This record gives sequence, structure tokens and C-alpha cells, in this order.
Amino acid sequence: MKVCRTISELRNELKILREQSKVISFVPTMGYLHEGHLSLVRFAKNNSNICVVSIFVNPTQFGANEDFNRYPRDEQRDLELLKNEKCDFVFIPSSDEMYGKDYQTFVNVKKYSQILEGEFRPGHFEGVTTVVLKLFNIVQPDFAVFGQKDAQQAFIIQKMVDDLNVPVRIEVLPIVREKDGLAMSSRNVYLNAEERKQALALYNSIQLAEKFLKEGERNSDRIIEEIKKLMLQYPLIKIDYVEIVDKNTFTKIKEIEKDKSYYLLLAVRIGATRLIDNTILKV
Repeated sequence: MKVCRTISELRNELKILREQSKVISFVPTMGYLHEGHLSLVRFAKNNSNICVVSIFVNPTQFGANEDFNRYPRDEQRDLELLKNEKCDFVFIPSSDEMYGKDYQTFVNVKKYSQILEGEFRPGHFEGVTTVVLKLFNIVQPDFAVFGQKDAQQAFIIQKMVDDLNVPVRIEVLPIVREKDGLAMSSRNVYLNAEERKQALALYNSIQLAEKFLKEGERNSDRIIEEIKKLMLQYPLIKIDYVEIVDKNTFTKIKEIEKDKSYYLLLAVRIGATRLIDNTILKV
């Protein structure tokens, strides 16, 4: 496994391999890796000749009052985990390396970046799409792997790739959960013991929605209303949104129809921590 910290070094290494017709996979991360990240790395490794992982806490996707400075970081631990997975290259650039001086160019997937997460985190997706496109241009992978936990992010990145004719296939893998159902997240480390217990409101909400579907409920507003009632039982939970959207268009829907797929999207705050979760609904 080779660690590269400059764009030129990584490009030179990959150029040789690309000329040998090696299939290159890519997993972009912000580090502080957990089993969810590692599942993406394993998929990438198993379906390519060369697996590249980036570790970069991207400053442009954090708002003024968000957790950029305290976002968990542990480079040595991350490198050990990636070495165990037999990753081929790890790209760990500095902010200066990625953005240089007087950086002015951003990518904005307009409509979809302003809803849901975009409403509560203005500018977030502009930072995400910009850094992901830059990383795609640096790595030039055949495919890139993302997690379903950030469902809106994956949808927006796919839209960017389609709109800008970026020759990268996007793979989205299922959420990896703790034994009690909480979706794995680097931010879970922020939770104290009581907050960690109440965070299960997210998974319990997903189970409730699935129960209603099995019982024949098809009205999205009624399902959302019952989820919000459930969350009121958890005094530390503050809801940002609970929405059901069409999986292929990210538009809100009124009725859940047969043979279509939908996302139930959840975002809450627990103390100073913000968590998101989702599931695919289908009947």
C-alpha cells in the first residue's frame, strides 16, 4: 500500500497502471474509518485491479457553525485498517494541495442541492460535488463507491456525473449498521451514553415505517406523522426532517405505489450531534 500526499505523485503512479489497462476503483472518504467505509473498500478491491482510497476532511462542505475543526481524525488508525484490506493507494492531500490559492471554481447541481440536506446545510452539496469532481479528475477511476447512508449525496453525485459526462460509474452500497440498528457514522463518536440510546429513534422509525407498509398503509403523510409521534417519545431528539421521496427523482410523494422504490429520509439533532439515516421502501 502506497500513501500519496500530492496530486502529481498519485497521477504519476496511476498513469503507469492505466497504461497497463488496469481497472481502477476509488472510495472517497473523510477518514475516521468504520465498518461501513471498509465494506466499500472491499467491494472496490474485489471488483478492480487497483483500489484507491482518499482521506480528506473537505473544508468546503462544512458550514460556518458546523464541526470541521472537531471532526474526528486518526490517520494512523485509518492507514492500518486500509493496509489490512490490502488497499493499493491512499491519497491524503492537504487543503492547500486540493484548493491552492484564490480558489474560485465550484460545481452546483442546482435543484437537488437545495432540498432536504441542502435546506439545512446551505452550500454543503456545492462543496461535496466540487471536491468529488476534483478527486475524479485526479484519480480517473473506472468506478467509484459510495454508501447509501448519504443517499442524497449519492443521488447528486450521479446527477453530476450524468450532466457533465464524467466517465466514472457510480456504485452505491447498502448501509452498514451496529448490532442494535444504528447506522455506522464517524459522528457517532460524539454521542454520550444517553444520546447513543436515544439515537435508536432513527432505526425504530425505519422499523415503524416498514411495519405500516406491511399492514397496507400507502399514504406517505400518515407514515411521516406516525414517525414524528414516535420521535416525540425521545426527549433529546430534534427533528430536521422526515420525508419520503421517489428513489429515482428525489421528489416528495403522496402515495406509495406498487413496483416503485422510495427513500424514507431522516435527519435529527441529538445534543450537538446531527445524524441522518434512510431506508428503501418498496411494496
